[in-house]
Amino acid sequence: MIRFFPCLLALFHLLLGSAAAVAAPNIVFILADDLGYGDLSCYGQRHFTTPHLDRMAAEGLRFTAHYSGSTVCAPSRACLHTGLHTGHGYQRFNGQIQLRPDPQDLIVARLLGNAGYRTALIGKSGLSGRSQNGRHPNEKGFDHFFVYISHGAAHRYYPKFLWRNGEKVDYPDNHGKEGNRYSGELFLADALEFLEQQDSRRPFYLHLSLQQPHADLAVPDRWREPFIGKFDEEPYEGGHYRGEAHPKATFAGMVTYLDHSVGQVLDKLRELQLAENTLVIFSSDNGPMSEGGWHRNNFDSDGPLRGGKRDLYEGGIRVPTIAWWPGTITAGRVTDHVSAFWDFMPTACELAGINPPEGIDGVSYAPTLLDRPQLQHDYLYWEFYERGGKQAVRHGDWKGVRLNVGKDRQGPLEVYNLADDLAESNNVAAENPEVARRLAEIMAEAHVPYDQISV
Repeated sequence: MIRFFPCLLALFHLLLGSAAAVAAPNIVFILADDLGYGDLSCYGQRHFTTPHLDRMAAEGLRFTAHYSGSTVCAPSRACLHTGLHTGHGYQRFNGQIQLRPDPQDLIVARLLGNAGYRTALIGKSGLSGRSQNGRHPNEKGFDHFFVYISHGAAHRYYPKFLWRNGEKVDYPDNHGKEGNRYSGELFLADALEFLEQQDSRRPFYLHLSLQQPHADLAVPDRWREPFIGKFDEEPYEGGHYRGEAHPKATFAGMVTYLDHSVGQVLDKLRELQLAENTLVIFSSDNGPMSEGGWHRNNFDSDGPLRGGKRDLYEGGIRVPTIAWWPGTITAGRVTDHVSAFWDFMPTACELAGINPPEGIDGVSYAPTLLDRPQLQHDYLYWEFYERGGKQAVRHGDWKGVRLNVGKDRQGPLEVYNLADDLAESNNVAAENPEVARRLAEIMAEAHVPYDQISV
């Protein structure tokens, strides 16, 4: 059924009025890394505040049921770029994999570029896991990029080198875990410079993919020091990740630095008088981490949800998401529209006035942004290949989770009613056999074997 959504969506908007009536806006998508549903004060965080993101929510639209593409980095970002969920996409896991050359794995940047947009990727590349191809983002449709190509390298905040438009940029005073040039400051400066180069004659798409608050725990002292002494700390000696004497203060500093970065982007758009023709979306690639001297329970990073990174319970995949477009998005709105990363491609295409590719899984949420009638998903689906393998599906208010899929694809199914049990604490599969049967059917329907995709 999902494969017919592009046609249904076109008819739906002909009947109800399309976002194409709005002049093609600039689009900025800012992505955090491992930020939990409860890590922003506008989503309930009480240990520190995020005033710029809180203001963004107050001036825009806050999503309460938006989902990431996966519960770890690479497949989640692939869903964002390609409009496909992990049952249909090529990049379904972390590791030695990258999106394939066009026309395979067509991404948003290529579609918008073909429509006249100038496109940029700054930060952590979401196009590959551990590629060493320094031109890969250009090859996939980005006019400008300044990035970590490898996700493994992006664990470090003091890079020995980055890639800019196919050229290696060395930082000899950086040593990975320590150094003089903090990657967040480098990426923010490049993003602001990119914005300053734009004008009203050509729309642009900027994907600003920031690392915070992924481990390593690292942030310049001026962001960490205000929090030192405010929390009971358990120093982390380090290992694969950087050691840190004040993990809680550092984490709070990292999220407030992330908040500052978003504020700088919004302020620059205002300064350049681009704000009213620019849609800015902020989100996170998956739920909160518990690694590198940090645990999501320290600051209730998962909020009212269960689980975090590497789980397919809500805490692993439901993410804080805010949309801001002054003069177009009504300020202060909150939506419970159920949406996911694979919806970004058709949303961007609709706003740009172009057709999305056939066969994607996404449904444009442009109507929700514009406060118009919204087509709903029949279901959302995820699959995950670590920790024994997992599947999950959301169908209305029903949520199904299956564990240990690697051993048994027909194994026991957990069933939760999210309307009554957001924390997924009460498995009601036994009381709802017909619901469980339908959720199992969807899991089978949504999964295309990987060997059929990878040819």
